[in-house]
Amino acid sequence: MRLQHNGTAVKTTKYRLDTELERLSTPGQEVWFKEHLQQVLQSDKPYYAKADTIARAFWELNGKIDYIAQEIQSLNALKKRLKEARAKGLQIAAQLLSSYGIDRLEGVAVSSLSVTPSREKIEEKMCIEDPEKVMALGYVAFHVDEEAVKRALREDPDEAEALRPFVRIERTVQKYPAKLRINRRRLQSQTVDTTETDLSFEAA
Repeated sequence: MRLQHNGTAVKTTKYRLDTELERLSTPGQEVWFKEHLQQVLQSDKPYYAKADTIARAFWELNGKIDYIAQEIQSLNALKKRLKEARAKGLQIAAQLLSSYGIDRLEGVAVSSLSVTPSREKIEEKMCIEDPEKVMALGYVAFHVDEEAVKRALREDPDEAEALRPFVRIERTVQKYPAKLRINRRRLQSQTVDTTETDLSFEAA
């Protein structure tokens, strides 16, 4: 007889077999689980009740795993939203302070608020358009030695000239908007250390 599970029952009883199954990840608990499993198998219960008891323990564990997975997914989504909100808030605060001509604001609970200037970062991506030709020039690891190619392009004009027909450099500009930086005071031995601790937040 198979145990039918419709997902509508509400569990109100904690069974010992369930508990011992959950503890199996702890070293040394195997013997206790085996003991309680043997008790179920050797009991006077009908065979179908034994099957139901064992299956229930694993179903309960599966239910907890699924619940935790859903909670983790929800928490990760919430974490992402909160980090986006934090990043936007820091940018808006920096823009507003800058509009008032303020680049630093002293505080009491915090050392200061300061505005980091906006900046740009150029990132380069090298595309090997003809790997065979590049490797024929001696730039070989088990694949094209891209680090050596980059060094040659930067440092060796002759090699750069030989490589140029086979290599293309793609440049992208990463923009970093101005943001607010919160500099917290550090407390040591009941005194206030005015050393600024950078607690600015990066969006991730």
